[in-house]
Amino acid sequence: MAAWVPSDALDRRLLCGTEYGTVRYVGSVPPTAGIWLGVEWDDPQRGKHDGTYEGTQYFKCRHPKGGSFIRPNKANFGVDFLTAVKDRYALNDERDVQHGTENTLVFGKKTVEFVGMDSIAEQQRQLNQLVDISVRECAVSHAGQKEEISRTCANIRHINLSKNLISSWETVTAIASQVQNLETLNISENKMKFPSTSTSVSGAFSKLRILALNQTEITWAEVLLCAPGWPALEELYLTSNNITVLERPDNVLQTLKLLDLSDNQLLDGNQLHLIAHLPRLEQLILRNTGISSIHFPDAGFGCKTKMFPSLKSLAINDNKISQWSSINELDKLPSLRSLQCHNNPFMDTEKNPETLRQLIIAKISQLEVLNKSEILPAERKGAELDYRKIFGNDWLAAGGNWNPEKNKPSEEFLAAHPRYPSLCLKYGAPEEGELKGRQPLTLKNQLLTLTIKCPENPEQKPVEKKLPESMTIQRVKGLLYRLLKIPGSELKLSYESSKLEGKEVELDNDLKPLQFYSIENGDCVLVRW
Repeated sequence: MAAWVPSDALDRRLLCGTEYGTVRYVGSVPPTAGIWLGVEWDDPQRGKHDGTYEGTQYFKCRHPKGGSFIRPNKANFGVDFLTAVKDRYALNDERDVQHGTENTLVFGKKTVEFVGMDSIAEQQRQLNQLVDISVRECAVSHAGQKEEISRTCANIRHINLSKNLISSWETVTAIASQVQNLETLNISENKMKFPSTSTSVSGAFSKLRILALNQTEITWAEVLLCAPGWPALEELYLTSNNITVLERPDNVLQTLKLLDLSDNQLLDGNQLHLIAHLPRLEQLILRNTGISSIHFPDAGFGCKTKMFPSLKSLAINDNKISQWSSINELDKLPSLRSLQCHNNPFMDTEKNPETLRQLIIAKISQLEVLNKSEILPAERKGAELDYRKIFGNDWLAAGGNWNPEKNKPSEEFLAAHPRYPSLCLKYGAPEEGELKGRQPLTLKNQLLTLTIKCPENPEQKPVEKKLPESMTIQRVKGLLYRLLKIPGSELKLSYESSKLEGKEVELDNDLKPLQFYSIENGDCVLVRW
């Protein structure tokens, strides 16, 4: 007897053993007899070809070996929601024991405690008492009979539907529309189709506060098309979805407090400007999003931006931020209190982790927690006093002065140290005795005339530049980025001296001044990237 194939099998999700896939073809494959299913597998290693067999293309795959044919009797097209719930909780004691340890739900990095499955199996046989339901990996593919869920499970508030066989957003809506007080929904790891045009707003998600759509292949444009149906949403998890570009939310997501875009390779840091006016957004998680810089162009040095007005917590770990200027920019955020920034290239500029932490604390005035560690008032005071001292010579060299009437530090210095004037107001300008080493009487005595060369770029002509010997390598790099119009790659500096015939000295510590390396007038700085 021929195996049953659903009439809507095309593009549906299926299980074959433990492998997940999507049906891309239903029909015959000559010269063999009978019906075959052409499947694009989630794991390309399960496949054999790209949908082409014996020279005929039956379907297309993203991966050249991501597809194969199976007989319909090998395919599991899944069960309805209520069947999965009954299997998991009510009818089968073996199942209850088997899933007894699954009592937590993870959204991004946040864990929501669920009632222990064993106790539910023992104490809450009646389905209508269930509040928290997890049917993760239960092969749920459709909603089932209309109104059956609302009749049977009247009190559900939290549903975990992750890693099932849901093929479309319509199925999610069909389930949710029967759960009157749904607050939390996790449908991660379901590769599904989302609306491509605006649809009529259903009331299915009217009370939904937390939604996880990780690994669903949703785009930001599709998020915005669905968002009118989420009028009370507070937390949205969208990790690992290949989201590259954002668009401005128009009258949607206005209640959002948390947004997680981790593991999506955003086109650039400017994408963040498009979501910068979400009025209630307090927590933004951007781990491993490929961003290399952050900039708030609407605010000058020492001013606050109008962007991200409520943002308290920002996670930018595992990115490509190489310039300290991006950390300076974070001081413009009016509400920022917590920052996570591990694993970014700018952190390699300082070998000592304590000094690194002090620099970040001094640069961001309102920060209370850095990399999950609280900043105590004594630590902040120490960091700010040290910062004021470390860059005191630079301040003087750039036009800073103990006499307020003569104190006119250059724009360049203020760009590198936007908080320096406010630190001088807070603690007073650094005393002469605090600034170790020789203090020249005039800036002129301290200027070095250097030749800047790019040995790997012969088209770039050598440039002669006068720089203060107290200028840090980090500041020299900042100047060279602008001077040579180099894109945001990591600069490597070294210098040659007539006294060191044929020998190059690396300028490898961004926080050290030029004088630390004994550079003299007439020496040549070599720039590579």
